[in-house]
Amino acid sequence: MSAKTLLATKKAELTALRTEIAQLRATVKAERIASKEARAAAKATKAAARAEKKAARIAKMEAKLLALKSAPVGTAARKAARKPSKVKVMKA
Repeated sequence: MSAKTLLATKKAELTALRTEIAQLRATVKAERIASKEARAAAKATKAAARAEKKAARIAKMEAKLLALKSAPVGTAARKAARKPSKVKVMKA
C-alpha cells in the first residue's frame, strides 16, 4: 500500500468515527432532555398530590371547626346527650 492510500483509508476511518461520535452525542442529548422532562412531570405530579392532600386536610379541619361551632361543647354537650329520666307519678 502506498502512503496516499493508507492516508486516505485512515481519513475515511477518522471521518466515520467522527460521525459515530456525533450520533452518540445526539442520542445522549436526547436522552438527557427526555430524562429532564420526566423528572419535571414527576415533580408536577407530586406537587399536585401535595396540593390535593392539603385541600382535603383543610376541608376536614373546617368541617371539624363547623361541628364544634354548631354543637354544644363540654358539660353542655353531656347534658344535651343525657337520656331523660322516667316520669314518676306521685299519688296525692
